[in-house]
Parts: sequence; structure tokens; C-alpha cells
Amino acid sequence: MAARLLTKTFFLPVRSRFVASSLSFPARCQSSGQPLTQEVSEELSDEAIFSHEHVELRRSLNKIIENDINPYVDEWEGAKIFPAHQVFKKLGDAGFLGVNRDPEYGGLGLDYSFNVAIAEELGNIKCGAIPMAIGVQTDMATPALARFGSDLVKKEFLAPSIAGDKVACLGVSEVGAGSDVSSIKTTAKKSGGDYIINGGKMWTTNGLQADWMCLLANTSDGPPHRNKSLICLPMDLPGIEKAKIDKIGMWSSDTAQVFLEDVRVPQSYLIGDEGMGFTYQMLQFQEERLWGAAASLVPLDAVIKETAEYTKQRKIFGQPLLNNQAVHFKLSELQTEVECLRSLIYRATGMYVQGKDVTKLASMHKLKGGRLAREVTDSCLQYWGGMGYTSDVFVSRAFRDFRLLSIGGGADEVMMSIISKYMGTLPKLKAK
Repeated sequence: MAARLLTKTFFLPVRSRFVASSLSFPARCQSSGQPLTQEVSEELSDEAIFSHEHVELRRSLNKIIENDINPYVDEWEGAKIFPAHQVFKKLGDAGFLGVNRDPEYGGLGLDYSFNVAIAEELGNIKCGAIPMAIGVQTDMATPALARFGSDLVKKEFLAPSIAGDKVACLGVSEVGAGSDVSSIKTTAKKSGGDYIINGGKMWTTNGLQADWMCLLANTSDGPPHRNKSLICLPMDLPGIEKAKIDKIGMWSSDTAQVFLEDVRVPQSYLIGDEGMGFTYQMLQFQEERLWGAAASLVPLDAVIKETAEYTKQRKIFGQPLLNNQAVHFKLSELQTEVECLRSLIYRATGMYVQGKDVTKLASMHKLKGGRLAREVTDSCLQYWGGMGYTSDVFVSRAFRDFRLLSIGGGADEVMMSIISKYMGTLPKLKAK
């Protein structure tokens, strides 16, 4: 169905509120570059966690995606970096970097379901790297700061991050500690009114361009779950060195190894209480995993849809490839799995908005999302044949990019351990 030019009164996001505005704009839908039909709009509004305001928020965001991001994605992928400050400023000016944050610091003051709507719409960006970088800014590096930070650190780090004036990164993983967060070795020792930080961080998304890092470090020699703290670390301080990491996917997102040697930072940059960093980070993971899984929905839909279109045109032995039962049955199965993932995400989001602990469900949809992304991209790439092995089609980029979902933010195996713990089936380790 062709896109119609609609004139509607809708809620336009600004730095601190929604304001009614009347604009003409082409309606868009979930699949990349496709018009958002009235039918699809009604489907979204019918979801228990979504309202008309969520749909209109997505429409507004889609305009930025189609006008200011997608036309440049191929160029940025080739350069293996995108202009984070430029893109984040555009999003920040429109209110998209703090939809559920306190209006006092520039947020819109909405509930977390609007974050999920934003994450899903960002899936219309024609790569996985830029949505991931945005997600670090909104749902990985700033949740603990927004929830537990002092007014001082919120004004200095949260407010400019919401405005898009500063780029944030998250410093948790290290060379010898990834999903096993309790094993990090970076230290922050008190010296006068400062912390002296030594160690390093690995796999740091936005690390080369970031203005500040939400750093997890050991601030005492106590038990590993109670000796860690989160600290806001400006990235221009003496003693900080960065090295770029080359990756098989997520090309346009800069990823860095960060070296920290005698870095001095004020103790006032501590987030919340000292020794609570591990707990705060576990809470941040809930939002990270909700966000990451939601951001994968649209790309998975797009891969399936584009594969169906390609196999409808591609002929083999005198008939369209799609006519083979193995092909159209597989695509129908994959689409069903995506819808199941979507329902699980929406259920977890609804519970999270109600203030409930969604650790188990977040771990489940993180596990399911990662594995399904691998299955969808691998199965669909196979139907593209030789074309799927080139860099000229979206399915090959998705195949590279979304392999990360089963690794980043907690590996599949860690998710299964968390789920097993909540099920009561995880064996208890014997004390040595």
C-alpha cells in the first residue's frame, strides 16, 4: 500500500515534555523504509503496553532515521565509525535520549514502555551498530546514574547525555572478565578527596568518541559482590589511553580497549553508595537486555520480509524459490518465532513498568533474542545463495551484526544460569 501524506495532531517530543503540533508527514511502518499503514498503526495501538502516543513517537523518530541516519549508513559502515556527537545531538534535540528520565534533567518523564517503542523503531536503521550505540547512551550507561546519582553528577553527566551534548560509554567488561562481572580487576583507591583508578576496560562501545564512562571498579577489598562502585569517569583525563578494536560486525560503532593508569577523579563522581556498584549494574542489565531484544525485532522482520521478496523473484528449476515448501514453511516458522519474542518482550516491559523484578524474563528474552537472531539471519542468508555471501544485501550485514546478541550484555550461557537460578534448578557450588 502506497504511503499517504497525513496531516495529524500528534505529540512531538521535546527536551522536557510533549507538545501538541500539527505537521504533514509520510507515515512509516516497522519494516525499514516501508509506509506505516493504518492497519499496522492500529496493531501497535492494540498492544497492551502501547497507546496512540507510542505510535506517534515512533513516527517522529522515523523521520530522523530516514532523513538524517539511513542515507549515510553505508558511508559510516565503510568508515567503520559514525559521527556520534552529530547523531546524538539530533536525537537529543528531539527528546529521544531521555524519554523516561526526570524532566528536571531534560527528560520527558514517561514510563519505560516508551523506551521500548523507541528501541523497536531504531531497528529501522539499516545496520545494528548505530542502534546499539544509541542504546548504550540511553539504557546501558545512564540508568543507574538517573536512579541513584546525586544532583551534582546528574547535572554534570546525565543532563548533557540526555541533550546529546555528551556521548557516554559503559566500562564493565575487561580482558579477563566479561559476563563474570564479579571478577573485574580495575581498582579505584581513595586519595584525599579523589579516587585513583588503575586497570582497563574491554569491548567499550562508543569508547573512542565518549566524553564520559560509567565505570565499574573495585573500591575495597571486600566480598566481590559488595566491593564495587559505579563512578562517572570523564574520558579526557590524564592517564586514559584508548585503542580501537576491529570487529566482524557492528562496523560503524566504534569499540575500544581503554587503559587506565593513575587516573584521578573526584570522589563526588561516585554514583549512589560506595560498594553498591555490582547491584546497580545488575539493575542496569535489566534495561540493557530489554532494550537490546526490542531493537532486534524490526531487523528480524525485515530480513524475513526481504528474503520472501527475493525468493519470490529468484527462480530455480523453472519456478520461484519461494514455491518450495521447505522455504515458505521455514519463513512462516521464523516469523512465528519473532512474534513469540515480541510478546515476551512486551510482557516483560509491562511488568517492569509496574515496578516488578523482570530479571528472569529479561534473561529469557535476551537468550531467545540472541539465538533467534542467529537462526533467522543464517537461515535466510542460505536462501539468498551467492548474493547472501556478498556485502551488497541487508541480510549479510544482519548476519554479521546480530551475532553479537548472544555474546554482549551477558552470554547465552550466563542467561541460562540466571534462568536456572530462578527456576531453582541451578546446582549450588560446594564451598572449597
